Amino acid sequence: MRAIVSIVVLVAGAALLFAVAGDGFYPWAKAIHVMAVISWMAGMFYLPRLFVYHAETGTGTPQSETFKIMERRLLRAIINPAMIVTWIFGLWLAWHGFAFSGGWLHAKITLVVILSALHGYLTTAQRRFEEDRNVHPPRHWRIVNEIPTVLMVLIVILVIVKPF
Repeated sequence: MRAIVSIVVLVAGAALLFAVAGDGFYPWAKAIHVMAVISWMAGMFYLPRLFVYHAETGTGTPQSETFKIMERRLLRAIINPAMIVTWIFGLWLAWHGFAFSGGWLHAKITLVVILSALHGYLTTAQRRFEEDRNVHPPRHWRIVNEIPTVLMVLIVILVIVKPF
């Protein structure tokens, strides 16, 4: 519930800023987008790492129960809201700044869709851990832990270099 309230407050604040700043809203939208991306990526780096440690503990142990709380709070309080804000402001920036044109932008959006799919996969995994139904070994989560890094590198190159 707090995450929803935070998103509503942020969007309302952004709408107010848009009304007051007018044409000066673009750099504010970009700043909010970058902050949301940083928050989203921090969570996407950390959640699979928690899964590695969680998969190494036995079910029903105090450590397992602690990991469940950490994973749930990370996902609900940071990762989910940050992804929503990233998408809202990212789409606005893509429309307002680039009219959804440019090969680099299409490639970036494709990679962000893949990152969002990974987010969905991690959300499902969190639910399975919560129910003590994880079927993957720690090695699987170590590999999954590298995927957000690869996506981030490619996305940053596309945004900064704009190779096509």
